[in-house]
Amino acid sequence: MMKIFTAYYIKDLELKNRIIMAPMCMYESDDQGFVKPFHLAHYPARAYGGVSLIIQEATAVTPNGRISGNDLGIWRDEHIEGLKSIVDNVHIAGAKMGIQLSHAGRKCSVQDAKIVAPSAIGYSERYKVPHALSIEEIKDIVESFKSAAIRAKKVGYDLIEVHAAHGYLINQFISPLANKREDIYGGNIANRARFLKEVLLAIKEVWDGPLTIRVSAEEYASDGHSVKETLEVLNEVKHLIDAVNVSTGGVIYAVPEVYEGYQLKAAETIKKAGFMVIGGGFIRNPHFIENALQEHKVDFMFLGRELLLNPYFVLRLAKKVKPELVIPAYRRSFD
Repeated sequence: MMKIFTAYYIKDLELKNRIIMAPMCMYESDDQGFVKPFHLAHYPARAYGGVSLIIQEATAVTPNGRISGNDLGIWRDEHIEGLKSIVDNVHIAGAKMGIQLSHAGRKCSVQDAKIVAPSAIGYSERYKVPHALSIEEIKDIVESFKSAAIRAKKVGYDLIEVHAAHGYLINQFISPLANKREDIYGGNIANRARFLKEVLLAIKEVWDGPLTIRVSAEEYASDGHSVKETLEVLNEVKHLIDAVNVSTGGVIYAVPEVYEGYQLKAAETIKKAGFMVIGGGFIRNPHFIENALQEHKVDFMFLGRELLLNPYFVLRLAKKVKPELVIPAYRRSFD
């Protein structure tokens, strides 16, 4: 059997194959962060399409933690009911469901929101100059992640992923490009990783399921982080996480050269350092995925845009190589 279709575990969570749907912002909520009919169609469709795990789009832990005014939220108990509808339907469709907990920091574009960051440095001219967080305010945000994890457990998610990538708040603390603090949250890597560590510790007080983080392993800037520095950050929290979802970029505006698997070298480096790794980056070819798994570059492969265009990617491949894996309801749908 192709390795794509072998079951594997993240902590004690068994996943039926190695294909994971990446968290992708859909901007289809209302201005209060609630689940809409779109989400109840979008996520179960990919579950019926055969992926083993869906990681829900960046879901804000505070109102000003949203990337846009139409992001999903988990900052209040009233969000639980709608989120549970997503999870229940994904489970019925045969996949596991994770949630990516997020705070946008200086990349929040919500109108009239108070924009915050580790330092008063705007992302670009199009964004407001953020308020530099006090230590007390940092502690409040850590508690917001903890409260969100409590809600995630009530909803019934199988996995929590902490968004520490793409230039959002946790990544802003980690990066020397966005963090110019001179207190315990700034300066050396251990200090810049402190906020991430505190968030993970707070979540683990209330969550005993699989806990992963998404990182930007490469910042595409000479004075920013490369994989080497990212590994130093990861070593600060290695004992707190079960896997690393490896992405790149987003702290500053930079356009990398994009090609199939362009982020896999970073993923492979992190895996060789002893981490379980979810890798990807513009992946479209199943043979590319299989080779990466066979060569132990990654443990799982995330797909993003390909699953938006082709929700049944996994089923189409299964029909070719392992027909008995095809979900019966769709057995006649792939000629």
